[in-house]
Amino acid sequence: MARTTIPSLLCRRQHHVASAVEHLRSADATLGRHIERVGPFTLRMHRDRFGLLVRSILSQQISTKAARAIRQKLEALTRGAGLTPQALAALTESQMRAAGLSAQKARYLHDLSARVLDGRLELSRLHRLPDEAVIAELVAVKGIGRWTAQMFLMFALGRLDVFPEDDLGLRAAIRELYGLPASAERQHFQRIAASWRPYSTIASWYVWRWSDLKTDPTMDASRYPV
Repeated sequence: MARTTIPSLLCRRQHHVASAVEHLRSADATLGRHIERVGPFTLRMHRDRFGLLVRSILSQQISTKAARAIRQKLEALTRGAGLTPQALAALTESQMRAAGLSAQKARYLHDLSARVLDGRLELSRLHRLPDEAVIAELVAVKGIGRWTAQMFLMFALGRLDVFPEDDLGLRAAIRELYGLPASAERQHFQRIAASWRPYSTIASWYVWRWSDLKTDPTMDASRYPV
């Protein structure tokens, strides 16, 4: 990337965020109040697209703390190579199990690594595709469903209008923030999020962040998920 493009990219991001915050404050009074309490939008995109998918798979159905511990053990097993397709493909299922992964997740990581290595999944070109096409490419990988693909859209590609309605943490935070009953169904969440468009990603981040600040004010908000 030429140096001359960096200021324009930074200005473009700042413009999008400023426009998003202004829209969300006017469109959703409840969220607007909490935007003030949370403060500036600090999310940074993951440049390591493969690593983000690995992290997302690791974080499925377990706590953030547990997923981070497993990730650190995996990284140690690669002996400095990092969470690359080559490094993970070289690990045996037994080694992955010893790091804390289930047999199923070990197979997921092997399938992801194989697809990247043989070219069936070209992560470097996904930014050229529309959201649903990106999701279709990713869900072909074992262990990657719509939620994981949406995390990729949000945190690797920086897509602004993604609402991961199946995210349990986001649902719980929305229920609390908007006073929804425990029995609230999909359409209730969709109705609330409809006013967020076309900035559902930024709104979702603010809801996540609002929830995090209540339990751990020191948590790094620039990197989601694990």
